[in-house]
This record gives sequence, C-alpha cells and structure tokens, in this order.
Amino acid sequence: MKGQNFLIVDELTKKNLSDLEIENFERLGYWTETDPIIEGLSSNSKNIKPGYIFFAVDGFSHHGANFVLEAIDKGAILVITDCVGVKIITKKSLDIALMIVNNPRKKLAEYAARLNACQPKIQVAVTGTNGKTSVCHFVRQLWELLGYRAASIGTLGVQGEINISLDSTTPDPVTLHKILNELVQKQVEYVAMEASSHGLDQFRLDGVSLTAAAYTNLSRDHLDYHSTEDDYLVSKCMLFDRVLTHEKIVVLNVDDSYAQVIKLVSENRGHKVVKVGSDKTADIKICSQRFNSNGQILKFLFQSSSETVELPLIGAFQASNVLIAAALVIASGAPPERVFENLPKLQTVPGRMELVGTKKTLGNIYIDYAHTPEALRSALKALKLHTIGRLIVVFGAGGERDSGKRPLMGQIANDYADKVFVTDDNPRNESPTKIRSEILSECPNAIEIPDRATAILTAINDVVQGDVLLIAGKGHETGQIVGDDILPFNDSEFVSMSLALLEGKKT
Repeated sequence: MKGQNFLIVDELTKKNLSDLEIENFERLGYWTETDPIIEGLSSNSKNIKPGYIFFAVDGFSHHGANFVLEAIDKGAILVITDCVGVKIITKKSLDIALMIVNNPRKKLAEYAARLNACQPKIQVAVTGTNGKTSVCHFVRQLWELLGYRAASIGTLGVQGEINISLDSTTPDPVTLHKILNELVQKQVEYVAMEASSHGLDQFRLDGVSLTAAAYTNLSRDHLDYHSTEDDYLVSKCMLFDRVLTHEKIVVLNVDDSYAQVIKLVSENRGHKVVKVGSDKTADIKICSQRFNSNGQILKFLFQSSSETVELPLIGAFQASNVLIAAALVIASGAPPERVFENLPKLQTVPGRMELVGTKKTLGNIYIDYAHTPEALRSALKALKLHTIGRLIVVFGAGGERDSGKRPLMGQIANDYADKVFVTDDNPRNESPTKIRSEILSECPNAIEIPDRATAILTAINDVVQGDVLLIAGKGHETGQIVGDDILPFNDSEFVSMSLALLEGKKT
C-alpha cells in the first residue's frame, strides 16, 4: 500500500470532497486544502471525465476494479469499490484515493440521488414479469387525462413531457437521476417507472423517492441471470422490502400465484396493500368481461360500488393492467370517480397487443412483445376470444437468454394456435438453427422459416377472412440483434409493407 492515498469513509454529503462526513472510519490519505469539486459519477470507465468518481463494482463477467487505470487516465479523482475491488487495485500500486464500502452499487445510487437532488413529487414503480410497460403507460395516460404533467420511464424509453431512448428498462442510477432532475426542470410532477429484476438486484432504484409501487405477476424469465425462479422472486420483492420506504401503498394483482408472498413482504414493511383481481378478497374486484372486435366491456367493484367501462383494449389480461394503473393513480391522490371515467380513453401501448394491419380479406394482424411462455400464452388466449377463424402465430426466441423457455413456448404455440410459424427473434451470438430446433421440439407441426421477414410475409399471405395473426416477441423493437450487430427491423413497419406488396398498393 505504500505510495497510495487511501480514503476510507462512509458518506458523501456534498459535491466538495472537503465536506465528506466521516463516521466510524479512519481517514488514511489526504488531499490538499484545494480539494477538487466532483463533476460526476460513473461505474463505466469509458464514461469517466476529469473530476469524476469511478465506482468499481462487481460486474456480470468482470470486476470494475480491473478498469481503474482507464478511469484514472480519463481524470477520475476518487475510486469507490468493495473489498474485492481494493485487492485488485492495490496490486497495481496506484496513487489514487479510494473509498471502500460494502455495497458500491447502492452507494452509486445514493450519491446519484444527492448530486441530482430534485425528484418529481409523485413517483410510482411497477415490477413483474409481464405488464410493467402497459401499467406504466396507462398510469401516465390517466395522469395526463386528469391534467397533470406526467412521464413514464421504462422499456419504451422516457415518454410524456420529454422523450428519450434508453438502453435498458430501468436505467443506471446516474442516468435515472439525471432524467428525474430534468423532468423537475420541465415542471413534471408525476412519474411512473418500470422496476426490472436486474435494476432492483443492482440497486439502480435505491435513492428514488416513491409514493407507491405495484406488482403485476411472475412467471419464468431471466433465468440466465437469476439462476432460479426463487432468486427471480427475491429480486422482485426488493422493490417492496428495500426501495419503497415504510408505510407506503402497494398495489398487487391478487390473482397471481405469488401475490401472497408480495403481500406478506409489504405488510411486514407497514405498507397498505390494495388488491386488484377477480379474487373475492380484491379491493378492486373484476366481476365480468365481455369481448368484442374492438375491445371489451369491463365490470368491476370498488368500495361496494359497481362500475362498468368499455375499454378499447384487446386481451383479458388488460383488465388487470388497467385497474392496477387506476389504483396507482388513486394512490397518488386522484379522485376515484375521475379516474374511472377516463378509463375508456386509454390507448393501446405500442407493441402490446397492437392492431397493425387488416387484410382486404378482413383478417386482423397484431404485434405483441410476448417473449416469455406466460406472455405468449396470455396473448394467444386473449386473441382467441376475438377470432372467428384461425389463430395464426409467428414467433421465435432470443439467443443467449434462458434456453429452457424455448420448448415451453413451442408447446404453448402448439396448444393455443391453429397454425404456427417458427422464425428468428434476436439470435445474438447463438446458433439460430439451435434456437429454432429447441422450440420445434414441442411443436413439430410448425412451419420453420428462418428469415423473419419471409416468415411474416408468408403468414400474412395465408390469412383469410376471420383469421387473426399474432406476430410475437419483438413488439416495439426496431432492430434485430444478429451476432454483435443490430439490423434495422420493425415488425409493424414490415406488416405495412407486406400488406402493400400483397394487395398491390404503393409503399
């Protein structure tokens, strides 16, 4: 350790390093009286600039401490890491100030919140395998219909008063708090955000002040990251046990098999739990649904009062998404009667059970983001209720992700669809042939067409009057990941081009 400056502290309270609050730690190294001003934070050495703090965190494949030289070269003035990271750094005999903490990811989130101190006054978060995006968008739409300045943050990026593309469902804490700060500058006071399992597990939401949080459901997904479904559930529970501070409001889908776990975790933290679903214990109880070509008529009970609304949304599962959104908006202080009267005005979320075309033969074509077994099952079951002819599906599975779900999705397609086309999704660096074969193992009668464009065109050409075609897996995405490249491809746009080609229209 000779020749190194060590700074072992617990809290960073202000931007100037001379204002560090040191409790129960020993300060071993010192700067001069002209301690530098912190210009920013990052856990990515490539993003470091002069005056930045570099958070050397343990990553999926490498520890960030291995990149400390690059961070120093780019102007890092302090490295914050854990005990594993400091052992890596000390072997390099670097003259750099270090802060050693138990959880660098959590510290990064907390410091990001302090350096971007402004947050909208009402913020809600939604977690679950399916439905997060829809619920957040319905929440934002309802707030906007009520006259509030609102935004949503998630898979589709930042939408509302500002529009920003994001690389992940829950952005890293530095990006997230910059967005929240910008929203405040634009006088946005209402924000709904998706809380992904990765984001919760990596402490990206710590430091966000939430009014309420919601749980939609849990089914097999992301087992390439979480290893087991129990680990996946634990990550979801973190929203209610750690991120959401004591005595807030939790909205949950009481019909889900894991609802009681979320309920117990929430009540243990003193949260008020609002249950939504068809179960007799529900606070907002779904009584009945009647389906038509344009959507559904939903009847539900709230505080002993019966409500009936017509929703322009395809899919039985949308009733739960809509009512969870309504409960979150009510939890934010909106009058229930005004919330319910605006439900018929909700619009389909892009790429979620979205009607993107109709053939002259009167066959409807939908796209949906369904890329898990349960999501595919829900989508097919939902469309079956709106189909008088055949239900046709085109889908694949992503490469370098949980391979165990591929035969499950094949079985579901085989059970619920009348005709199945198996194609490529985002193969990444995995063999597309292998991915398709694993799907086809449980739907041997499916038609295999590797090229996604050809598969979609072939399926559309096969649609006749009364048929419904579902193109699943990519939804809103505008690119297909092949190897390390992202090739332009948009399911919705290709449907339009295919219809134009098949029906002799000019594109």
